Amino acid sequence: MASEMGVLSIPEKDIVTKWRLQPGKMLLVDLDQGRLIPDEELKATLAKSHPYKEWLERTQIVLEDLPAAGGEAPLSNLALLDRQQAFGYSQEDLRILMSPMAAQGEEAVGSMGNDTPISALSNRAKMLFTYFKQNFAQVTNPPIDPIREELVMSLVSIIGPRPNLFDLEGLSRSKRLEVRQPILTNADLEKIRSISEVGNGHFKSRTLDATWPAEHGSEGLKDALDTLCARAETSVREGINIIIVSDRRASAEHIPIPSLLACAAVHHHLIRQGLRTSVGLVVESGEPREVHHFCCLAGYGAEAINPYLRLRDAHGAEGRTAAKAR
Repeated sequence: MASEMGVLSIPEKDIVTKWRLQPGKMLLVDLDQGRLIPDEELKATLAKSHPYKEWLERTQIVLEDLPAAGGEAPLSNLALLDRQQAFGYSQEDLRILMSPMAAQGEEAVGSMGNDTPISALSNRAKMLFTYFKQNFAQVTNPPIDPIREELVMSLVSIIGPRPNLFDLEGLSRSKRLEVRQPILTNADLEKIRSISEVGNGHFKSRTLDATWPAEHGSEGLKDALDTLCARAETSVREGINIIIVSDRRASAEHIPIPSLLACAAVHHHLIRQGLRTSVGLVVESGEPREVHHFCCLAGYGAEAINPYLRLRDAHGAEGRTAAKAR
């Protein structure tokens, strides 16, 4: 097997078959049987080796299939503009980034050049997300997505305790919560918040406040993070298996912890305590609004994200667009 045809000069009459290994395809060189096992046979053998469908139906709950929750998220007493300013929204965010996404359902296209100074060297206050960048042009051409690449890619996210990876007999009885994609609507989040009622008791969720009193100033951030991590650890030890890290209380009196910092702090604290695989982590924040933001949060442990302020702005942009069309 080689990267190009013609590497070895073998007469055509001696070649039984030749082909390329296609995307998503496999082959097995079975030395015991002395033959190549092709993709279809290999996958069929593996698929029939255990009753996987039965195992999934027994251990997985789909969020979209659960009944609607009765409650609603608490409303802020701050005006929309005040909340946008609190989370660092700019006119560029609203006009160039968010309005096209709300109106057309696709990410805005811009130039590839970016001459913005890196955040560590900038004299302006920057969001924590901006400190995380690719080291090189790490892209696929065309861009990979779960529609064109559905054979190998999916947006399905699983929330909750991890199963035993060495369970080859399907003995696990613990449930996991499946969401079709990791960006949650407000209604989806409320289902998770009340999961103990609508999920037949398999899950218990708890919302942890990711803000701190403004009167404590910047020095209060460290204490707020320590308190958040301690509460997360206590929650897991008390049997909570879904934690929602929320900055809904953000106001003139309560400063929100940067969502990436709050998520990463809880994620790594639970890893150090040996508890991370026992709980799912959901972020409820008004801060994330770009694809890059969601990717950073996912990279630092978030299994699902509710960008409540971003959704609020999207609905507003849709309404304005519809009004202009009329």
